[in-house]
Amino acid sequence: PDGVFLSCLGGADGADGPGGVALLDHESFEVLRGWECERGPQHLAYDVWWHLAQNIAVTSEWGTPSMIEDGLVPDLLLGRRYGHCLHFWELGTGRHLQKVDLGDAHQMVLELRPAHDPEATWGFTNTVVDVEDLSASVWRWHRDGEDFHVTKVITLPAEPAPAEDLPPALKPFGAVPPLITDIDLSVDDRWLYVSAWGTGDLIQYDVSDPRQPRRTAAVRLGGITARRPHPAAPDVPLTGGAQMVEVSRDGRRVYVTNSLYATWDEQFYPAGIEPWMVKLDADTSRGGLSVDGRFFPHGEDFAGLRVHQTRLQGGDASSDSYCYRR
Repeated sequence: PDGVFLSCLGGADGADGPGGVALLDHESFEVLRGWECERGPQHLAYDVWWHLAQNIAVTSEWGTPSMIEDGLVPDLLLGRRYGHCLHFWELGTGRHLQKVDLGDAHQMVLELRPAHDPEATWGFTNTVVDVEDLSASVWRWHRDGEDFHVTKVITLPAEPAPAEDLPPALKPFGAVPPLITDIDLSVDDRWLYVSAWGTGDLIQYDVSDPRQPRRTAAVRLGGITARRPHPAAPDVPLTGGAQMVEVSRDGRRVYVTNSLYATWDEQFYPAGIEPWMVKLDADTSRGGLSVDGRFFPHGEDFAGLRVHQTRLQGGDASSDSYCYRR
């Protein structure tokens, strides 16, 4: 692209929407303009990625700043007002090509993880919650001719829980929603990692056949009711849950942190979140995950700050993009 892409929840000059993509100068980071030239039906925004060789961009939907900054708004959620669509664009011009609606029960379409293979035109995205049963899901998009199609390939159900163990927002439901808030696809496009921030699960899937992910391993860290501890401190229940995920280029190291967004943290973990970061070792031949007991920065290691996105020096699975095959 002819600039740095910066995805925005809000609009220009402080407007609450429409969200979109700002194009920045490569060197000065000055905002040059809005990237979209023909927006079509798109209004909500969140992530942006691309199929570079095919001149295709993809954007997802969360909500506008007023829908997010002060926490999840129950009336908007139950009214199915958060995002539930993917948008496909002409990358070089910013012209809207196609909207695909996942169904308004599937609220908050967040992360975009396209295949790293530059000749591929498929990828994965996640939805945070289904308002009909509190499940969460992962979807695969793929191109067929000139059109894109999106299919649900993974569903995680909610887990029943006593009301007294739940935060106020969840007491009426008597269950912990998994809340898939991040996914990551290994650079070889074989392993998909799914974080369920509500239950605390980090799940590994073999996606050698991306149409049929196969669950191969899972580790629970924290969680709204489980509060599963780290092996290095087995007597200390973890607050928060597995949230942002990063995978090393070789696929053998997986890093997880526990904070989503301050106001959302306080809604779902009202007792507070102590920051932590976990490293897991991944078996990249047959599948498998194990927590590295020697790596556990937490608490005051982060000087009271919340921890969110991990970036690895030299590149990583969620930020690398390729123009050609070796």
